[in-house]
Amino acid sequence: MAYHDSRLAVPRRKGMSEIDVKTMVMVGLRDLLCELAAKAGSQIPAVDESTRLIGKKGILDSLGLVTLIVSIEQKLLDEHGIEVTIADERALSMEKSPFLTVSSLSDYITLLIKEQG
Repeated sequence: MAYHDSRLAVPRRKGMSEIDVKTMVMVGLRDLLCELAAKAGSQIPAVDESTRLIGKKGILDSLGLVTLIVSIEQKLLDEHGIEVTIADERALSMEKSPFLTVSSLSDYITLLIKEQG
Protein backbone atom coordinates (compact mmCIF):
# COMPACT_ATOMS: atom_id res chain seq x y z
CA MET A 1 0.00 0.00 0.00
CA ALA A 2 1.39 3.38 -1.00
CA TYR A 3 1.91 6.06 1.63
CA HIS A 4 -0.22 9.13 1.07
CA ASP A 5 0.42 12.41 2.85
CA SER A 6 -2.54 14.74 2.35
CA ARG A 7 -0.31 17.74 3.11
CA LEU A 8 1.46 17.06 -0.21
CA ALA A 9 -1.73 16.75 -2.26
CA VAL A 10 -2.42 19.32 -4.94
CA PRO A 11 -5.32 21.51 -3.80
CA ARG A 12 -8.39 20.85 -5.91
CA ARG A 13 -9.56 23.85 -7.84
CA LYS A 14 -13.31 24.28 -8.26
CA GLY A 15 -13.58 23.71 -12.00
CA MET A 16 -11.82 25.48 -14.80
CA SER A 17 -13.22 27.91 -17.33
CA GLU A 18 -13.55 26.96 -20.97
CA ILE A 19 -10.82 29.48 -21.73
CA ASP A 20 -8.49 27.83 -19.19
CA VAL A 21 -9.08 24.44 -20.80
CA LYS A 22 -8.64 25.74 -24.37
CA THR A 23 -5.41 27.43 -23.34
CA MET A 24 -4.15 24.24 -21.72
CA VAL A 25 -4.93 22.22 -24.86
CA MET A 26 -3.31 24.82 -27.13
CA VAL A 27 -0.16 25.04 -25.00
CA GLY A 28 0.06 21.25 -24.75
CA LEU A 29 -0.36 20.90 -28.50
CA ARG A 30 2.24 23.58 -29.26
CA ASP A 31 4.72 21.94 -26.88
CA LEU A 32 4.18 18.57 -28.55
CA LEU A 33 4.49 20.05 -32.05
CA CYS A 34 7.71 21.84 -31.07
CA GLU A 35 9.15 18.55 -29.84
CA LEU A 36 8.06 16.68 -32.98
CA ALA A 37 9.33 19.44 -35.29
CA ALA A 38 12.71 19.49 -33.55
CA LYS A 39 13.09 15.74 -34.05
CA ALA A 40 12.02 15.92 -37.69
CA GLY A 41 13.80 19.18 -38.48
CA SER A 42 10.56 20.69 -39.75
CA GLN A 43 8.46 23.80 -39.21
CA ILE A 44 5.76 24.03 -36.55
CA PRO A 45 2.30 24.41 -38.09
CA ALA A 46 0.04 27.27 -37.01
CA VAL A 47 -2.49 26.22 -34.37
CA ASP A 48 -5.86 27.69 -33.44
CA GLU A 49 -9.20 26.41 -32.12
CA SER A 50 -10.18 25.00 -35.52
CA THR A 51 -6.95 23.05 -36.02
CA ARG A 52 -7.72 19.45 -36.96
CA LEU A 53 -5.96 17.02 -34.67
CA ILE A 54 -6.78 13.72 -36.39
CA GLY A 55 -8.26 12.47 -39.62
CA LYS A 56 -7.95 14.05 -43.03
CA LYS A 57 -5.64 17.09 -42.74
CA GLY A 58 -5.04 16.28 -39.06
CA ILE A 59 -1.69 17.33 -37.61
CA LEU A 60 -1.26 14.34 -35.27
CA ASP A 61 -0.91 10.64 -35.83
CA SER A 62 -2.38 8.21 -33.29
CA LEU A 63 0.74 8.25 -31.11
CA GLY A 64 0.78 12.05 -31.13
CA LEU A 65 -2.86 12.15 -30.05
CA VAL A 66 -2.23 9.71 -27.20
CA THR A 67 0.80 11.75 -26.12
CA LEU A 68 -1.27 14.95 -26.10
CA ILE A 69 -4.09 13.35 -24.11
CA VAL A 70 -1.75 11.90 -21.48
CA SER A 71 0.04 15.24 -21.19
CA ILE A 72 -3.23 17.12 -20.63
CA GLU A 73 -4.49 14.57 -18.10
CA GLN A 74 -1.22 14.83 -16.17
CA LYS A 75 -1.25 18.63 -16.24
CA LEU A 76 -4.84 18.73 -14.99
CA LEU A 77 -3.89 16.48 -12.09
CA ASP A 78 -0.55 18.10 -11.23
CA GLU A 79 -1.60 21.74 -11.55
CA HIS A 80 -5.29 21.67 -10.67
CA GLY A 81 -5.90 18.46 -8.72
CA ILE A 82 -8.44 17.36 -11.33
CA GLU A 83 -8.36 13.71 -12.36
CA VAL A 84 -10.11 12.87 -15.64
CA THR A 85 -9.85 10.14 -18.23
CA ILE A 86 -10.19 11.85 -21.58
CA ALA A 87 -10.02 8.82 -23.88
CA ASP A 88 -12.85 6.92 -22.22
CA GLU A 89 -15.47 4.61 -23.69
CA ARG A 90 -17.92 7.48 -24.09
CA ALA A 91 -15.45 9.58 -26.07
CA LEU A 92 -14.54 6.67 -28.32
CA SER A 93 -18.18 5.84 -29.06
CA MET A 94 -19.41 9.36 -29.80
CA GLU A 95 -20.79 9.96 -33.28
CA LYS A 96 -18.65 13.09 -33.65
CA SER A 97 -15.20 12.49 -32.19
CA PRO A 98 -14.12 14.89 -29.44
CA PHE A 99 -10.57 14.43 -30.73
CA LEU A 100 -11.24 16.00 -34.12
CA THR A 101 -10.20 19.60 -33.41
CA VAL A 102 -8.64 21.68 -30.65
CA SER A 103 -12.08 23.16 -29.94
CA SER A 104 -13.91 19.82 -29.76
CA LEU A 105 -11.23 18.37 -27.47
CA SER A 106 -11.37 21.44 -25.21
CA ASP A 107 -15.17 21.28 -25.08
CA TYR A 108 -15.10 17.60 -24.13
CA ILE A 109 -12.53 18.15 -21.38
CA THR A 110 -14.59 21.06 -20.02
CA LEU A 111 -17.65 18.78 -19.96
CA LEU A 112 -15.73 16.08 -18.05
CA ILE A 113 -14.55 18.62 -15.49
CA LYS A 114 -18.06 20.08 -15.04
CA GLU A 115 -19.50 16.60 -14.55
CA GLN A 116 -17.16 16.06 -11.62
CA GLY A 117 -18.81 18.98 -9.87
